[in-house]
Amino acid sequence: MRVMPRSVLGGQLPRETRDTWFLLAVIGWIVLLQTPYLPAWCSAMALAVLAWRAWLAARSRPLPAWPWRLALLLGALGGVWASHRTLLGQDAGVTLIVVLLALKTLELRARRDAFVVFFLGFFTLLTHFFHSQSLLTALGIVLALLGLLSALVNAHMPVGRPPLWHSVRLAAGMALLGAPVMVVLFLLFPRFAPLWGIPADGPLGRSGLSGEMQVGQIAQLAQDDSIALRVEFEAGRRPPQQALYFRGPVLSQFDGVQWRPRHSGRGSTRSAAAPGWAVEGEPVRYRLTMEPSQRPWVLTLELTPELPALGQKTAYLTPDLQWQVPRPLTDTLRFDALAYPQHRHGPVARELSLQADLDLPPGFNPRTLQLAQDLQRQLGPDASAQDYVDAVLQRLRTGGYRYTLEPGVYGRHTADEFWFDRQQGFCEHIASSFVVLMRALDIPARVVTGYQGGTLNPVDGVWTVRQSDAHAWAEVWATGRGWVRVDPTAHVMPSRTDTVQRLRPPPGLLAGTIVRFNPTLLAQLRAVWEASNNRWNQWVLNYTQTRQFDLLRQLGVSAPDWTDLVRLLAGAVALFGLGGGLWIWLSRPRQDPWLRLLQQTRQRLQRHGLTLPAHATPRQMAAALDGSLPAHSAWQAWLLDLEAWRYDPHLRDPQTAPSLHPLRARWRRLPALGPTTPHP
Repeated sequence: MRVMPRSVLGGQLPRETRDTWFLLAVIGWIVLLQTPYLPAWCSAMALAVLAWRAWLAARSRPLPAWPWRLALLLGALGGVWASHRTLLGQDAGVTLIVVLLALKTLELRARRDAFVVFFLGFFTLLTHFFHSQSLLTALGIVLALLGLLSALVNAHMPVGRPPLWHSVRLAAGMALLGAPVMVVLFLLFPRFAPLWGIPADGPLGRSGLSGEMQVGQIAQLAQDDSIALRVEFEAGRRPPQQALYFRGPVLSQFDGVQWRPRHSGRGSTRSAAAPGWAVEGEPVRYRLTMEPSQRPWVLTLELTPELPALGQKTAYLTPDLQWQVPRPLTDTLRFDALAYPQHRHGPVARELSLQADLDLPPGFNPRTLQLAQDLQRQLGPDASAQDYVDAVLQRLRTGGYRYTLEPGVYGRHTADEFWFDRQQGFCEHIASSFVVLMRALDIPARVVTGYQGGTLNPVDGVWTVRQSDAHAWAEVWATGRGWVRVDPTAHVMPSRTDTVQRLRPPPGLLAGTIVRFNPTLLAQLRAVWEASNNRWNQWVLNYTQTRQFDLLRQLGVSAPDWTDLVRLLAGAVALFGLGGGLWIWLSRPRQDPWLRLLQQTRQRLQRHGLTLPAHATPRQMAAALDGSLPAHSAWQAWLLDLEAWRYDPHLRDPQTAPSLHPLRARWRRLPALGPTTPHP
């Protein structure tokens, strides 16, 4: 059995093993950052290769021969092809580069190989931004960047065994020195749309609301605590929480199982004064930051009749008052808008277009249809739509209905089961059953999905809306009023809309432990993190060409364009270059005072005819003197003392070593040399 070397077991690793392990750990961290976006086999293969290479370094085993490396490479190429059906493109390219980075460590024999690994690592770091540009991703990349810089610095120290901490400090100092240049490049480098930014090959997965709703679907979002959007209101002008409805897909078509939108084509924008809606009261000015959703709709506060230009995206308004863009949103979206919480929209008189909001599939929910007939008999033929709405809402308030995340699995007749059997459900169970009953009463109705409510972040005062705030409500048409929002969930559980209370799944083990230890600590930590992430989104990710021009205006440029940016950037680069050159000149390595004194001694001896090699040591100079004159003996004694000052181990300690000034003073008092004869 092979025994692990004592140096490894004792913790004193050889430098080669230590440096290799450090580099492998940095590469492992880079791979882990990519793991959520890589095929499972790729992450497993890369980490297994790194572990194998670490074992070889620890045992001082030879690296695998080329047939092994070739077999692994062919296997990796086959895996990339099997996963992506191509070796080109963003996803396939990232998968391949991660595998090649890991395989290159099996050729890590010389510093040249290490440099190839370093630069492959730097390139792989850049690919992380294809998937995410969040603050958390940036922090992970900064840590990996510091590790790679430290390994690179360490590789340039070939002598001795320099401590890793010294390399880390030097790398961190280099990064700090480069930070001002990085900030200036970020602020001034022209952003030429659409060249600026990271293109997306397609949806990288979907999150949040869906364009269709199946009963029980939105309840799944209640378990997702990620942020959907952030809203900033003017001080003292935030509407009450029960009025915060962020409009998403409007669903009119029902096949008994799923709700789907009626309008999928492109609509046209209209002004607030155009027929179709009317607004009342003062508007609410707000700034909304929407996280990437991979969906084509823009969530706005009801009613937002106009939107500003959204960069390269042109938003349009459907007849259902839903804002959409031609392509899914793959990056953070931020805009300022005005909303009118008090509004009316839709036709005020019954027309043919409302027929689609009355359709019910045959053969579904027979008991709900019977309930509608019973209500019609009870209220009489003169009952209005509002009378029926009030009667159904009264049933929800007093009929023992319950709002829950776990209503159980619904069958074919979802409305029947809600009204008569289970009498419990999440918001989409309640809204869907309510709309089915309204249509059975010959009242046009539809389901609207979006987000409702949110929470106020006490750190930065931003209103945060999460995926768990996803909500479904109803719109009912009434003569003379048009479409009227009715939220039946608010009558089952009023706290759902007028307080911050939400149904949430139980916290995980770590979160539960923190909550038991300090009930407010987890909320405080999350508030700080979300405020930081919001600032990152606004100051970094949302730093667009428009904000660049705003910066130039603040600097005094009246009508800025991209040429002003180029000139200012060139001036800043030139200034940094001059400053860097001046700093290098001022901090250039000073000649060692001992070497300078030795050089002055050589020149003084050469002026007296003594021929000396260019790199003669003090002992060689002393031996070149024949010692026939007293002056020669004094010079020889001084030269030997000069050598001892430099190389005597007892004088190397900087705390005990004498100053060089006495030797310099003796040098000035040395007698003049007469004619010298080179020593044979």
